[in-house]
Amino acid sequence: MPTPPRSTRFPWSGRWNGVIGASALALLLSSCSLIEIEDAPLSAVEPRGPFAEQINNLFWPVFWIAVVIFVIVQGGILFSIIAFRDRPGRKEPKQIHGNTKLEITWTVIPALILAAIAVPTVSTVFDLTECGDDAMTVEITGHQWWFEYDYPGLGIETANVMVMPADQEVCAVMTSADVLHNYWVPALNGKRYLVPGQETVLRLQADEPGEYWGHCAEFCGLSHSLMRARVLAVTDAEWDAWVSEQQAAATVPAEGTPAYEGMLLYQNLCTTCHTVNYGDASEFTNIRSDDVFRGPNLTHFSSRNVFAGAYLPYEGLSYDDALEQWLANPPDVKPGSFMPNLGLTQNDINNLTAWLATLK
Repeated sequence: MPTPPRSTRFPWSGRWNGVIGASALALLLSSCSLIEIEDAPLSAVEPRGPFAEQINNLFWPVFWIAVVIFVIVQGGILFSIIAFRDRPGRKEPKQIHGNTKLEITWTVIPALILAAIAVPTVSTVFDLTECGDDAMTVEITGHQWWFEYDYPGLGIETANVMVMPADQEVCAVMTSADVLHNYWVPALNGKRYLVPGQETVLRLQADEPGEYWGHCAEFCGLSHSLMRARVLAVTDAEWDAWVSEQQAAATVPAEGTPAYEGMLLYQNLCTTCHTVNYGDASEFTNIRSDDVFRGPNLTHFSSRNVFAGAYLPYEGLSYDDALEQWLANPPDVKPGSFMPNLGLTQNDINNLTAWLATLK
């Protein structure tokens, strides 16, 4: 069968090549944007602490080496496509297969590049694994779908918000109470798994006081996307004040008030999973049972400003409205929530809200 003329062999190629090229360019441009940290709280290229800075300092040289290699390789491919394209009467180009010197060269060069990258990479990995001698220990436990924070040296147990002094290393000793989780606060360090039955370590430190957001980076169930982490770095004076407040017991509301009625409702419905400490001598103090689902410690609930795995309140929703929605139907707000719909009336919700406001 005769070969069709070159001009009609692939009549669609010119048009589709243009479409494909334009699409590839649009995809490339859409992936490149300059975003300020306020608009991208999970940016991995805006370090705010020494450990994140180490990762950043390793990332950029490796990135630019990869860019140079990409340009050289793709440039070589394009040059070969154009320079050695088929033409009428043109002989087949000289083949280089079996050229020992050339094959050794393009084997040794990548090996040297990888070795050069491996040295600082391995050094950084080992350095980020061992906590410093003066680091403050915080125990982090992952739950579906929230993070629990315990300060063993201070007797503090809280949830959703980890408070730490600025310019102080924190040695996070982490595990999971249920499934695999991953703790990631990109401004302070990279990701680290929380594994059931095991302990992993993550070094965290913020250069300056501020709020640093994180997220669970391992799919862990229905509400994985709503499992957030909030780290609050504070000054030394603010840290001392926070520790004093967290170590104090909650105050029992005055009898006959909505807050008191809300506390009684809590005592009837919520003590199996939650803890509130009113002091050793108080009849209202309860310690949750460890052999069932463990919900957050509520003793200082209102001091955190976020709840439901640091998901609420989200932007555009007030704290009071978010709390009312949560109490009315938790599984509707966070699919798969272990906190059930308790069938609360509006009056119940109002009383519980008033009571929770006293837990500071």
